[in-house]
Amino acid sequence: MFRASLILAAAIAALPAHADSIRDATTKEMPSLMALYRDLHAAPELSQQEVKTAARMAAEARKAGFEVTEKVGGTGVVAVLRNGPGPTLLIRTDMDGLPVTEETGLPFASTVRGKTPEGVETGIMHACGHDTHMAAWVGTLRNMAAMKDRWNGTLVMIAQPAEENSAGAIAMLKDGLLTRFPKPDYAMAFHDSAALPAGTIGIRSGPTFASVDSVDILVKGIGGHGAYPATTKDPIVLGSRIVTALQTIVAREIDPLDSAVITVGSFQGGTRHNIIPEQALLLLTVRAYTPEVRKQLIDGIARIAKGEAIAAGLPDDMLPVVTVREPFTPPAVSTKPFADRLQALFTTRFGADRVKEVPPTMAGEDFGRFHIADPSIQSVIYWVGGVPQAKWDAAQANGGKGLPSLHSAKWAPDAEKVIGTAAEAMTGAALDILKR
Repeated sequence: MFRASLILAAAIAALPAHADSIRDATTKEMPSLMALYRDLHAAPELSQQEVKTAARMAAEARKAGFEVTEKVGGTGVVAVLRNGPGPTLLIRTDMDGLPVTEETGLPFASTVRGKTPEGVETGIMHACGHDTHMAAWVGTLRNMAAMKDRWNGTLVMIAQPAEENSAGAIAMLKDGLLTRFPKPDYAMAFHDSAALPAGTIGIRSGPTFASVDSVDILVKGIGGHGAYPATTKDPIVLGSRIVTALQTIVAREIDPLDSAVITVGSFQGGTRHNIIPEQALLLLTVRAYTPEVRKQLIDGIARIAKGEAIAAGLPDDMLPVVTVREPFTPPAVSTKPFADRLQALFTTRFGADRVKEVPPTMAGEDFGRFHIADPSIQSVIYWVGGVPQAKWDAAQANGGKGLPSLHSAKWAPDAEKVIGTAAEAMTGAALDILKR
């Protein structure tokens, strides 16, 4: 009995001295982080308009003792905390809301309205959970500032604008993110998930988010009276042929082991029942995991649009105009050594039941640009589940149906679990990367 007691005492003594300090520190911050979250949720700003949001992030970082630079790449914020020699870690949050009128019924729901760059008046909502991202980011920087005695190196915390329109990361890079500030050895971010129960971490190595291109096809024709179609070249019919033929690119040209998407999200043409218009416009979203497949898709779209127009008898000067809009979103890849390291770390901290290896998604995330800009940067973006447990259980009983998705006017994550889990996970990962 005495020997068993000695063994137990020795085992307890061998436990890390800071085994629960990260969770304790995060728990202590949660009341103020939840207040911050509610403020951010009630006052969202659209992409490249995040002036007040950026000022709030900058103020939080300054208060924690970081060197802060504002207006990087527009409204971006870069906060640096130097703590002796060692690796450099970048942690990103995004800041922008979406042109969505909120329908969550939350007491702090957004009633903000604004205008898109196209001049469309709209409600504005954090329908993608960037408010939870920012609150967890603030919790992480507070924790790391308070734990400087436990790590060495440089921490670069960035608050990025314009993730939703894919302009923010590239704008910050063009404004010298990797040259004006310490270049990271590691880059890390998370995204709340509408497909995982609250507090669950989803992580993988390899492609995590897809590349995303917005492609316009302007279909030209010869208009006229609907009663005399033989005197026209109908762009509605030609556009319909193009839409149908585009489906064969993924079905018959892409290797079945590769993933790809071509979706025609809008078909615009004509004004009245009896008028054949002069033109029609197709708006496409195009997604892939590799640059090679992306090129194959875009080249195939251009070839099919041209071929169908020639088959319809249109001359060279009336062939469709295919425009690939910039900026596009490149794939976001989680590098294997770093992803494997974090998966093991999170499993140890949270338990195997709360850490899942997840498949890639066809959604887009411009976080991938930082690794693309310098492939020596080890990069990981992971998910933190946000679906309230009761809603998750009800949905599973209904075959997984009935849950609002990200970008839904009804998306209301369990913010406390998202923020608490993410801040604890980020802090734990940062301390591991920068450990003494």
